[in-house]
Amino acid sequence: MTTIDTEALITATGKKRRDPGSRGVKVKETRADRGFVIAAYILLSVFLLVVLLPLLNIVASSLSSPQAVSSGRVLFWPVDVTFLGYQEALGNPAILRGFANSIFYTVAGTVISIAGTVAIAYPLSRTQLFGRKAITAGVVFTMLFSGGVIPLYLVVQSLGLLDTRWAMLLPNAIGVWQVIIAIVFFRTSIPDEVYEAAQLDGASELRILWTVVLPLAKPLLAVIALMYAIMQWNSYFDALLYLRSADLQPLQLVLRGLLVLNDVGAGGDVAEQLRRRELADLLKYSTVVIATVPMLIAYPFVAKYFTKGIMIGAVKG
Repeated sequence: MTTIDTEALITATGKKRRDPGSRGVKVKETRADRGFVIAAYILLSVFLLVVLLPLLNIVASSLSSPQAVSSGRVLFWPVDVTFLGYQEALGNPAILRGFANSIFYTVAGTVISIAGTVAIAYPLSRTQLFGRKAITAGVVFTMLFSGGVIPLYLVVQSLGLLDTRWAMLLPNAIGVWQVIIAIVFFRTSIPDEVYEAAQLDGASELRILWTVVLPLAKPLLAVIALMYAIMQWNSYFDALLYLRSADLQPLQLVLRGLLVLNDVGAGGDVAEQLRRRELADLLKYSTVVIATVPMLIAYPFVAKYFTKGIMIGAVKG
């Protein structure tokens, strides 16, 4: 029997040998699939425009002249570009004080919230904890049922926290949803062998948490830190409920005075009042932009952890 050299035959005939495993199998796309993709793109584009266009209008209005803003001539592009709104906003003592208060509440509140969340979630993630299931059920119960605003206000009042900075930091310091996320992370993302190795080396639970668990929990900490920071920065109702002193009010409450109450001062003749009204309209947009920028700056620093951390517990193993 004659042996045929396949490689030589292919070379001689000028045909290239195809390896079935060298290329992926292309799945034929049906009309229904193409229609779904097109509809998804259209829907997402509409959502993008719904979110993006108001932001463009706010930014354009903050960079336009007071007369252009008051007359409604600004749409998505600045008219008579000026930075007067930002100059007035950054020169307003109330806005600067509110901005500083918001930064303090955000930083201090986030640190307190993360510490409290980890302090609750880590023990509940350990199977050695006696009564772990009952305690976890009690924590989840508080997410589903609460006493309401009036009992919470009475508790804050009885503790002497009214009109103090602690009223913005302690009542809503710990979120049950964040605790659940942390418990799932500690259970599924850190192997039991890590804990056992640390215990064999004589490390205490606190030492294990500080030197082993927390360094491995950077995605978790980044995600819950961003959640708490956004919540603290946008905190408005708690300030309205618990704070009376203007020196303690955050930027969101100052912004309420500009947007809702039109608190721009009084007095002067008609021309002065008209100038104040035009300036107030411009100041609203400038303050909104100023209030948005810090969160936009903070997000890129945690973005690399966000995608990984937000999927904690979604896929096991």
